Amino acid sequence: MELFGLADCNNFYCSCERVFHPDLNGKPVVVLSNNDGCVIARSNEAKALGLKMGDPFYQVKDILKKNSVAVFSSNYNLYGDMSKRVMSLLSRYTPRLEQYSIDEAFLDFTGMNKLQDYGKDIVRRISKGTGIPISLGIAPTKTLAKVASKFAKKYRAYEGVCIIDTDEKREKALKLFDVNDVWGIGHRHAERLRYCNIRTAWDLTQKSASWIRQELALPGLHTWKELLGESCISIEELPHKKSICTSRSFPGIGLTKLVDLEEAVTNFAAACSKKLREGHIACRNMTIYTYTSRFRTDVPEDYMSVNIVFPVTTNSLQEIVSATAKGLRRSWKGDGNFFYKKAGVLVWDIVRESEIQGDLFDTVNRDKQRKLMQAIDEINRKNGHNTIRIATQGFNKAWHLKNEYTSKQYTTNLDDVIILKVDTVQNFV
Repeated sequence: MELFGLADCNNFYCSCERVFHPDLNGKPVVVLSNNDGCVIARSNEAKALGLKMGDPFYQVKDILKKNSVAVFSSNYNLYGDMSKRVMSLLSRYTPRLEQYSIDEAFLDFTGMNKLQDYGKDIVRRISKGTGIPISLGIAPTKTLAKVASKFAKKYRAYEGVCIIDTDEKREKALKLFDVNDVWGIGHRHAERLRYCNIRTAWDLTQKSASWIRQELALPGLHTWKELLGESCISIEELPHKKSICTSRSFPGIGLTKLVDLEEAVTNFAAACSKKLREGHIACRNMTIYTYTSRFRTDVPEDYMSVNIVFPVTTNSLQEIVSATAKGLRRSWKGDGNFFYKKAGVLVWDIVRESEIQGDLFDTVNRDKQRKLMQAIDEINRKNGHNTIRIATQGFNKAWHLKNEYTSKQYTTNLDDVIILKVDTVQNFV
């Protein structure tokens, strides 16, 4: 029988901050979104205070202060590096590891014995080796493993590991599991299912295959089969993102100079290209946009949008950033004419790297370009984010995000490495 494990880091962003602030263990912690806009991560203690995902920061400031909640701005360099450490350790426990997200990974346990003890050893060693607590769900299908991981995280009696390996355990778990939380269902389908009086995952399994196919299409049928114990979902078969966007609002009155706006959007483009390479995907089209504040009536309004079609689908840092700078310069209307408050870069028409089609008249050495990108990514991984960058990305601070509560980049920047000071006492006899 196939057996899959889902390792899920508990409150990952908050846990990353606690690794370097151990005094916050057991205390409420929240992490804010880009520009310190809203709450995107909460420790269990913060959840107990009634704080919700998406709460605007300005609305809950008083609650956070009153309850001495530790607040952090997003530090994605730190979170990404801590994720790599967790995944590196997890890979030692299985012949096959499939990372699903920054804080989740599937492990293949097929053919292994004594998984309860083995799972507890994994949870203990990952927590000790990285400082990140994890939960592990084990089951015959990936969807059931996701269900099991929720129980492992929710109930302390499981000691971080929940195994669903019999029909009796499966039935009991599904009857207690809200259909809204089933992997692959989503809020839109959940509303339709509740209308049909389907409230638990078990209720869903009691419907016929034809009914499921009609109401939830083929992906829903695969989920239904997985809940019944039939493995039929592969990570590789899951649909990749249709688009990736990086955008920011600018502080103050906005940006009025080409050099500042160009630096901002080329950094957004670089972030998109990095995400493409990390996902082993590439884009054929890119859109650059920027606009003035929609709420100011004392200054002229403007909206600028540039669409770029690449001759060959790409995820190259050099190619994407260069095209972004050229596109913005072509559409620029002069320094000081407008106060641009927000800008963004959207890459779309995305395919997997294995599906890229070449061009007979392509002038770029794609193999050389790929090796260059691999070298740049490796150098930046070892020496810190943006150690190597394109010149147009610059070092200006005019457009940077509001991030008043950012922690240091403890693991990716030598200047931020924790320094221990030890007072030595010499005993003379």
